[in-house]
Amino acid sequence: MPILQRLLIAAAMLAASAAPAWAWSNHALAAYRAFEVLPEVAQAAPVKAEPLEDFLAAQAQPLAELLAAQDAWARAHIAHYPPLPEALRFDPAVAGQGPQALRRAFLMALRVSPESRLALYVQPDPLAPPLAAERMPHDEVSALALREKDGEKHRFVRLAPGEAVAPLAVLASASDEPDYGMDVNLFEDSPSDWGPRYGFGKLPFGNPALDFATQAPFHMGYYHESKLIYAAAGFLKRTYPLLRVHQYQGLAQLAFRSGHAYWGWRFAGLAAHYVQDLTQPYHARLAPGFSSARLIGIQLLALAGMPGGKNDMIVLLSNRHFVLERLESQMIQTGRDNPAGQALRQVLHDSSRDADYGPWGDTSVRDLVAGEAAAQGEAVTAQMLTSAPARYVDDPRFDFGIEGGRIDLMAEMARQSPEAQAALQSSIAALMRHFGAHSRNLVRAILAQAGKP
Repeated sequence: MPILQRLLIAAAMLAASAAPAWAWSNHALAAYRAFEVLPEVAQAAPVKAEPLEDFLAAQAQPLAELLAAQDAWARAHIAHYPPLPEALRFDPAVAGQGPQALRRAFLMALRVSPESRLALYVQPDPLAPPLAAERMPHDEVSALALREKDGEKHRFVRLAPGEAVAPLAVLASASDEPDYGMDVNLFEDSPSDWGPRYGFGKLPFGNPALDFATQAPFHMGYYHESKLIYAAAGFLKRTYPLLRVHQYQGLAQLAFRSGHAYWGWRFAGLAAHYVQDLTQPYHARLAPGFSSARLIGIQLLALAGMPGGKNDMIVLLSNRHFVLERLESQMIQTGRDNPAGQALRQVLHDSSRDADYGPWGDTSVRDLVAGEAAAQGEAVTAQMLTSAPARYVDDPRFDFGIEGGRIDLMAEMARQSPEAQAALQSSIAALMRHFGAHSRNLVRAILAQAGKP
């Protein structure tokens, strides 16, 4: 292998492994604001919560046909897509083997973690009156271990089968759910009994020993890198958010058409998650702020026994990703009277430009959503370097992932100049405007294709 190719592969892998595997901190908080202005959602009649197994049993044959058609579509439209192994194809006859066998067969045909909870729950809207409902333990909703920062922001309440629930709550809650372990350990080098059976090969990038890191290829889409990077690092094309959107979009349409509205909204929320992830520039670009030439130079020094630049870059990319995520999360959670929070909620409500993007299509998440975010990567990074405290975004001696803990970035930003605060908040607001518009356009398309008024 030529030395340049080896350098690019190593450089691309170290850059890809730098970013956290999640994008926005808690999708539901922003999704409530984005969808509450969509009449098709906000004015929709309550639906009855339905266990997954009931939906699967009622629609076993149509599900088998849909999943087969989705596999055929993915073979034709997704680069480096590994076809579904024959042994995992969904057989409607499994419905006769009981609800647990049916559930596992469905999850494995989707090639998600069979430990996915898909429980009956909602994450309450923090700006709405508290629900008089039973709190639900974290591990009944998520297959991932509770991280300390998550425990502060995620509150789950239980739904009983048949209980009436607002579609907005179902949709917004589900938009955060793929971060609860659904896409972990799906590769042949994963420490799971299902990963080696799924056919995805080895983890393209990241650390296979870290469960949450193994979800990255399904939540990141490096569709818009330079030809130089792709020539040497073709593994970057092995990312699959386009697959997940197509799968859940089709499942939502089937659920709506067949009278299972609860699962229509639930699957629509799952699809929205991956669209929302790709509005984050650090999920759509390999290394914003680092040119291909710089990546090669850093790796050259590392191969020469000077890995300091490589280690620094990993920390810097991770820190910037964390800072962008943390600041957005704090802004969206502020009280109604906080100007920064008000501004973010206002852009999430703004649907005036939704139609400018044109009709939603099968490849919109790749061509439009990821393309838009990738194009913003350099500008967003430059704005962070100009506006945020330098220690957090431009000092590799500080590791935000390790030391960030309970840092109040809103308070830290308050010490910056008003101009710096406004500029960075404006950058985040622009990303959230796209978050809202693309989320709504996806749901509009699902409802229209399902024949919902």
